[in-house]
Amino acid sequence: MTNSTNKPNPLFWIIGIVALIWNAMGVFAYLVRAFITEEMIAALPKEQQAEFLVEYPAWYTAAFALAVFCGALGSLLLLLRKKLAYPMFIISAIAAIAQHIYLFMNVKEMDMKMPILIIVFCLFLVWYSKDVISKGYVK
Repeated sequence: MTNSTNKPNPLFWIIGIVALIWNAMGVFAYLVRAFITEEMIAALPKEQQAEFLVEYPAWYTAAFALAVFCGALGSLLLLLRKKLAYPMFIISAIAAIAQHIYLFMNVKEMDMKMPILIIVFCLFLVWYSKDVISKGYVK
């Protein structure tokens, strides 16, 4: 029987839903990059076309996939109150950090705000999932 003191507060559900939406947007971004066609790229504005024409190493693409899919799975597991969310967020954070270190080192003109926000949010989800496990919200 579940103890009422282990019932998640409303902030738990808000953070879980925001994390799921955030990571679902990441999955969508990955799928767009993975399956965009040359015709679709040609239809984009010129400034957006360059972004899709960059060739990234295979490990970078794998890190991108791990980051977003493990993040989405971790978010879903968090909402289902499963401890497996924590290792999923760790994998997601490590992959996102590796991916963005590559960008920091290889892309000369890049706005750093979004990559830093992504890394901070990944690290927050690692910390938060461990915190809610220790509080007994997640089993």
